[in-house]
Amino acid sequence: MPTAEQGIRCVILCQSLTNTFTPIFIVRLDEQTGNVFILAGDNIEIEIYRNGLWRFL
Repeated sequence: MPTAEQGIRCVILCQSLTNTFTPIFIVRLDEQTGNVFILAGDNIEIEIYRNGLWRFL
């Protein structure tokens, strides 16, 4: 299960992506690390950590 911080951050990031008409292909929880992974657009990869912080990969 994702944390509340991850859920909020995921919604914010997905909204930002769709506001620019960037398609979102995958939103997945990595069960080993507990991080959320987003694959969007031509080559956008985002990882959201359990504490809600995130980074581009």
